[in-house]
Amino acid sequence: MLSQRNLGPDLAVSPLGLGCMGMSAFYGTTDEGEAIATIHWAIELGCTFLDTAEMYGPYTNEELMARPSPVDATRRSSRRRWASVRRPPLTIR
Repeated sequence: MLSQRNLGPDLAVSPLGLGCMGMSAFYGTTDEGEAIATIHWAIELGCTFLDTAEMYGPYTNEELMARPSPVDATRRSSRRRWASVRRPPLTIR
């Protein structure tokens, strides 16, 4: 299980993150089932820092994160928590 580090007073994340860019864009064809299984495997190991961005879809990776794992759909963890913070887009002048 990965340890946690504080990022401010109300947010703790794992020191290792999972980069999700290749799960939906930029590196050729993707395998949705493999991407979902990888996300859930990382979560099982204690990874709580999933690095993604709207520009990959938009929201494609976030939708993958919300789906149950096809590898082991019978296992559920009551300790999982999901948070989403929505901010207005930046305006470049």
